[in-house]
Amino acid sequence: MTLERPRTAPPRRPRGVSPFGVLMAVFGLGLMLLVIPNAGPVLRASQTGKGTPGVFTARERSCIRHPGHEACTLRGAFRSDDGSVERPTVALYGSGKGLREGGGARARDVGRSGTVYLRDASHEWIMNVLLLAAGGLLIFVGLRRLPARRGREAGSPVADE
Repeated sequence: MTLERPRTAPPRRPRGVSPFGVLMAVFGLGLMLLVIPNAGPVLRASQTGKGTPGVFTARERSCIRHPGHEACTLRGAFRSDDGSVERPTVALYGSGKGLREGGGARARDVGRSGTVYLRDASHEWIMNVLLLAAGGLLIFVGLRRLPARRGREAGSPVADE
């Protein structure tokens, strides 16, 4: 009686990164590069009382109706309480529902170009964190090394029939 030694497959060598993986990583990096420049202002906007307080005066209201809801944007001017900051053309983030053209609202300038915020804290940071996480995940998944494909390669054992 002869004992046969079990045949084992050679160790798998990792393959390189796939072209699709590189594309995923590039998309993830692009996503992160879109979010990072606004990180400071978005964090300041998330904290009540941060930024330069003042008054936003609405000049124009534009709305888009979607099935189930309506999204409106107010554009106008911002002037700080002490008069040191005047921004003639800005949008109001979190536009007050009752605010119309010519109306005013307490707002604050947190340093984001083209946007001022209502006095209350903004929840915009939540979407920014989700986008950063998605970008990081795309980079991680896209650049990880994939194991070699299984299949018949030179030197792999042949199944007994």
